[in-house]
Amino acid sequence: MTELIACLSTGKGTWGHVNRLIEDGKWSKVILITNEYGKENFKKNDKSEFIVVNMNQGLKEMRDELKNKLKPLIKDTEVGINLISGAGREHMAIISALLQLGIGIRLIALTKDGVEEV
Repeated sequence: MTELIACLSTGKGTWGHVNRLIEDGKWSKVILITNEYGKENFKKNDKSEFIVVNMNQGLKEMRDELKNKLKPLIKDTEVGINLISGAGREHMAIISALLQLGIGIRLIALTKDGVEEV
């Protein structure tokens, strides 16, 4: 089973997509990158944990914070990521942090056929 990292931020209807992705996929662990609002309002399951980040900080600062918080949590050499929620700057920080940690990424989404790599 793969670890899933998902951005949980802004975007109409994106939280429902992330929730279905979590529930329908077979994940060893789910790491949700969010802000304080997401932590307080999204109902996570037992396999999920939050990384709370200040989404208003600079791109490099966000990347570095994510690297420091992700490094002890990722146990494999590759993860599935979902970036349906959030903004481009947040997505760039997540991808950059993972690549700088030497972690391979697979883009995962909920499609009409279920959870798939895209």
